[in-house]
Amino acid sequence: MTDTAFSRLPLSPAMQANLAQLGYAQMTPIQATSLPLALAGRDVIGEAQTGSGKTAAFAIALLHRLDAAVPRVQSLVLCPTRELADQVTQEIRRLARAADNIKVLSLCGGSPMRPQIESLGYGAHIVVGTPGRLIDHLERDTLDLAALNTLVLDEADRMLDMGFLDDIKAIAKRAPANRLTLLFSATFPDGVTDIAAKFMREPQTVKVAGATRAAASTIRQLAFEVGEGERLDAVPRLLRAFRPESAIAFCNTKQQCRDLEAVLAAQGFVALALHGDLEQRDRDQVLIQFANRSASVLVATDVAARGLDIVNLACVINVDISADVEQHVHRIGRTGRAGAEGLALSLASLDEMGRIGRIEQLQGEPFKWQALGELKDAPGGPLLPAMDTLQILGGRKEKIRPGDILGALTGEAGFTAAQIGKINVTDFHSYVAVERGIAREAVKRLSAGKLKGRKVKVRRLADLE
Repeated sequence: MTDTAFSRLPLSPAMQANLAQLGYAQMTPIQATSLPLALAGRDVIGEAQTGSGKTAAFAIALLHRLDAAVPRVQSLVLCPTRELADQVTQEIRRLARAADNIKVLSLCGGSPMRPQIESLGYGAHIVVGTPGRLIDHLERDTLDLAALNTLVLDEADRMLDMGFLDDIKAIAKRAPANRLTLLFSATFPDGVTDIAAKFMREPQTVKVAGATRAAASTIRQLAFEVGEGERLDAVPRLLRAFRPESAIAFCNTKQQCRDLEAVLAAQGFVALALHGDLEQRDRDQVLIQFANRSASVLVATDVAARGLDIVNLACVINVDISADVEQHVHRIGRTGRAGAEGLALSLASLDEMGRIGRIEQLQGEPFKWQALGELKDAPGGPLLPAMDTLQILGGRKEKIRPGDILGALTGEAGFTAAQIGKINVTDFHSYVAVERGIAREAVKRLSAGKLKGRKVKVRRLADLE
């Protein structure tokens, strides 16, 4: 046993067993510094970059304080975006398997209000949500915080950037004063300090030394000088030269996202755009397809992509250089996770060289530059994703489970488990990734057969776009 072993924490045997089963052996630096304090009931302010393990840190702390026998909201987690809230909800559910019948609800804008109100009526232990929608529920008296014992502010700096300061203050005032408050932020603008001073009790500040540089240590960074008119055409050139299995291309504007998606599609790439103008259903479907390897490139703005944690992301492309130095670190930190090597490619004009200099100063090392003209297409055919996504009309409301879908595909439909990828079941739809070459045949066989004893409608998601 070492000082960073999870086994040294005063957790229940069931939680320890679940952590071991999930592969949680050694704590990350932010977990090792914040968890002992939180478990001891101390308010914590944590400086933590994306991918540092902070979600598990506060999830374990709030679950430790939870009484499963009391069906009231005991923990509340505030997140800046629905995508981050969904990710946090999934992580808490995984960690909550050690206890029976822990109910975790996600309350975010962009989703119908009535189903959320109905779910709250049945009782919940943990709520994860965005500030605006949480305020809506509090004003309607559909969310009761009287039993709250833990309040978490995740990515507090981004919530302030998005204008949620007044909402955060209003929510904190509604929560019992004797609660535990955990605040995590990548940076500490005045608003974060103000929140800490007003709503936390003698908070302990923990900071992982060298977090910013560590985020870049396993990432190979290359920069390419471009003229303004060359940016969009340079992206497919990079993709053909480096051939990453998956890539996120960051743009500074929604219009540039749309333009780049069109450029990539015209050159045969399977690309999807993620920006603020999308309806929530479309945003969810884009994320499902990219996460299950049914699209090679996700073109996104920073706000839309905030909190995304795509497993094994091969490459990040900065179509523009962010004006926010810390934001650059957030962007590239999505690749090179868990010790794996990552690739970050940046396109920079002469006007952006000042930004490049500030990033180099922050990271403590210079960019490596390469000329676009020197790039040659790597061997291989079109850069197509390995999987394709099928949409099934029917989800949790029809009692459909991932095992039912896998069973239908590997049973009556006659496919092998190796041909089936990730399965997502939402309230009204289910999504399953299958090998690209069998997608159309899988639609035919599933449509001809039955799922849980009944016929279902099945379509390729790509056919709906």
